[in-house]
Amino acid sequence: MLKRIQVQQLRVGMHLKEFCGSWMDHPFWRNGFVIKDPNDIDLILASKITQVWIDCCKGADVVAGEVAVEQVPEAAPAHPPRAVRQPIKQIPAAEEVARAARICQTAKAAVVSMFEEVRMGNAVDVGGAKQLVEDISDSVARNPGAIISLARLKTADDYTYMHSVAVCAMMVALAKQLQLDEDQARQLGVAGLLHDLGKVAMPTEVLNKPGKLTDAEFDIMKTHPTEGYKMLAASPGVDAVSLDVVLHHHEKMDGSGYPERLRGDHISLHAKMGAVCDVYDAITSNRPYKVGWDPAESLRRMAEWKGHFDPRVFQAFVKSIGIYPVGSLVRMMSGRIGVVTEQTPKSLTTPLVKVFFSTKSNMRIMPLVLDLSLPSTSDRIANREDPDAWNFADLNELWSGLPELNR
Repeated sequence: MLKRIQVQQLRVGMHLKEFCGSWMDHPFWRNGFVIKDPNDIDLILASKITQVWIDCCKGADVVAGEVAVEQVPEAAPAHPPRAVRQPIKQIPAAEEVARAARICQTAKAAVVSMFEEVRMGNAVDVGGAKQLVEDISDSVARNPGAIISLARLKTADDYTYMHSVAVCAMMVALAKQLQLDEDQARQLGVAGLLHDLGKVAMPTEVLNKPGKLTDAEFDIMKTHPTEGYKMLAASPGVDAVSLDVVLHHHEKMDGSGYPERLRGDHISLHAKMGAVCDVYDAITSNRPYKVGWDPAESLRRMAEWKGHFDPRVFQAFVKSIGIYPVGSLVRMMSGRIGVVTEQTPKSLTTPLVKVFFSTKSNMRIMPLVLDLSLPSTSDRIANREDPDAWNFADLNELWSGLPELNR
């Protein structure tokens, strides 16, 4: 019997099935656990959560005489009924970026905890992963450029965890671009979140090596898809999409990938999506052994890798993030330098660009946002620019509006 109760009715021994509210409103990233510590109840009482679902078949019931808010008999579906979701309205990146930053910060902490649980030999909490994907997916629906671009800004030490968050967000955005339904998009978000789970089984000195791997070390790293698959297969509630993406996101169209050297149509659509999202975030991120490439330059290079990606999936990916993704440094026909702040629906080549430097006078100018999709805007993008050649210390703040990203 599932029961929805007030948090004041919680007691030790209850099996907490699900929180009623966003995963950002409570201190636990996971669902489906028995309350053994009174401190856990205190943490819930101090949070924004007012109600939870408990499973009376797996733990204690409410105190005799107390009445539940709602209850679902055992013959009903295993998951509590969810409220009807209202359509999510798209908003400008400037309105979403602060909220997306909070989601990234909380999601990183949750992924760290999830990986640590697995490292200790515990099963993957798929329910907790689905909670993470809910808010990440909602952020993508409001404005995909915000959370995708923020998740790219990770330190070398954060890479393994924030990479999972970034791939999750890109998988959701790519699913929408390919016109997959909401359920599929969320499944793919979970798959993206879990795709590198096998890295918890990799030796730390190999995983975080600040230099090129030897052939022997690379052979070890190439086992992480298989190790991740084994971990997920042993966990309850994992669907076939996650298992497929975890095992096959390093396969290539020409058959040169791993671990099974699959070729062409033998690779599923889901795994092809995972391959594109995984590589893009990897090459645009700072790693222990290299600085990340510029987003627009990364797409140009990926387009040249023949036999690596499915062309249709790669084209859809470019459409989902733009030819000049948010954060790309560009030179305008006027000679001004600017950074892309948002995509526009008109064309992949007409994003919003914040210009802030004049190459003619070789000095900073008052930042000005140009909407290249408007007929009244005469300036156009001439070419990409290498951020390393300019070394603008406040580049991330310029496109995001968040000063703390400069640190």
